[in-house]
Amino acid sequence: MRRALELAWRGWGQVSPNPLVGAVVLRGDDIVAEGWHGAFGGPHAELNALHAAGEKARAATLVVTLEPCAHQGKTPPCTDAIRAAGIRRVVAAVRDPDPDARGGVEILKRAGIETSIGLLAEEAAAQNAPFLFTRLQTDRPFVALKLATSIDGRIADAGGRSQWISGPEARDHVHWLRAGFDAIGVGGTTALTDNPQLTARGLIPRKPPVRIVFDRRAMLNSGVSLVQTAREVPTWVVASQEAPAANVSVLEGNGVRVFRPEALSQAFAQLRLAGIQSLLCEGGGALGTKLLAEGLVDRLYWVQARARGSALLGPGAGVAG
Repeated sequence: MRRALELAWRGWGQVSPNPLVGAVVLRGDDIVAEGWHGAFGGPHAELNALHAAGEKARAATLVVTLEPCAHQGKTPPCTDAIRAAGIRRVVAAVRDPDPDARGGVEILKRAGIETSIGLLAEEAAAQNAPFLFTRLQTDRPFVALKLATSIDGRIADAGGRSQWISGPEARDHVHWLRAGFDAIGVGGTTALTDNPQLTARGLIPRKPPVRIVFDRRAMLNSGVSLVQTAREVPTWVVASQEAPAANVSVLEGNGVRVFRPEALSQAFAQLRLAGIQSLLCEGGGALGTKLLAEGLVDRLYWVQARARGSALLGPGAGVAG
């Protein structure tokens, strides 16, 4: 199962809104084939593993990180392929909560295939937290907050500058993170002060993340990179109902989509309706504080710099929720 979880990561940034899934085929204690879900609309992990196994799949064990699907979507049901391959036993980490896809375990049991659920369930649930969250809670996206701090817990220097508190390794990791989220969010002050691009560089995602600025007064202007490139990369601003109409007009005239909710919770509901299932918020301090105070953070990525250089809390470390 640990190998299947490793394989699942290969779909990061390529399979959303589908889950990350990895699978291995076992004969005895030996892995005879591997597979993973590599692209949205492409074969699922189970099908790839079974295809690689060929006749070796007969009477073998299939280990998979998510319950095999039981519905016809862009690909046929994985349960059909499992039965046709002659698999004797299926071991899955977690159940699939999706109302369309779930039920594979019951179908396999009725076909006489031994099944078990729960092996490394906590690790598998953490890997697919955004997918699982949005199948159980539909009124807002899964929200991750990324903070980079100095050794004494500061997010900016005495002059208010927050760029490059962390080092190259941490920045590469953040670009990798961005590729797996539907949207990247920052506060208005951060967008004006740092003038970020908020794009995923390195690993190129299937769809570029939507760039979202939480800017109550809609103060972004046409001199900011996010506004200048809004027609190339989707850029949204969450303002308030008190935002000056002239500011909103400037943004919309440059291709920025503007939301004007009454509260942050309503903003998140609107983002969810607009198709955002996962949101990575990268700052600044005011936005992060508000998200934490309102209980809207589901995961925390904390990058802490050393006195010299920087240290990155790597995959799985420093992550809550």
